[in-house]
Amino acid sequence: MPLSRIELPKFADDLSDKFIEYLTDARARVEAFIDKNRIPAFVSCDFEPVLAGLRVIRQANLATGNVFCEWGSGFGVVASLAASVGFEAYGIEIEGALVDHAEQLAADYGHSVRFVCGSFIVPGAEGIVEKAVSSDVFWLDTEADDAYDDLGLDPDDFDVIFAYPWPGEDDVITNLFDHCAAPGALLMTYSYLDGVRVYRKGASSHNGLR
Repeated sequence: MPLSRIELPKFADDLSDKFIEYLTDARARVEAFIDKNRIPAFVSCDFEPVLAGLRVIRQANLATGNVFCEWGSGFGVVASLAASVGFEAYGIEIEGALVDHAEQLAADYGHSVRFVCGSFIVPGAEGIVEKAVSSDVFWLDTEADDAYDDLGLDPDDFDVIFAYPWPGEDDVITNLFDHCAAPGALLMTYSYLDGVRVYRKGASSHNGLR
């Protein structure tokens, strides 16, 4: 099914003290980790506009349901933000060290998020990634345990999926989403050039969050 771009309506996006404290601490932890470790392709996004987008999706009842997944969750900041605004949140991350930090950060702030270590690429969809590989700076890993099996969920159980694609990965992320997401599900992406973008798979009638 084709993906359609959704223009997010404008809502108040003032950050409360709890969000400011959390994001300040999360950013400091990420920067300290990066200073001491070298993990390919680990770069955090600009969290404030992503949080604003998540809040708008909730406020405007744009999602067909309440289940959220962050693809390539890193420190799990976006997944935790999703949980803090009312989503049932999950994160999938290929690097075990990052999963450990994500779990600790979420626990420290009382965010209910389930993280698993593995690839978010659905078994059987490896060809979508392999066709898109055009250089040695392509970081999507198809060789990993089945994260969805560990979660006890299928990709089409998620109502909102977030990803932060590297340059050149946008098409493969949208193709993966189109391949595995349920009709009506939302894909939210962030890039420094385009900011937050939201897409819906196919056409779906809905009456707010389940």
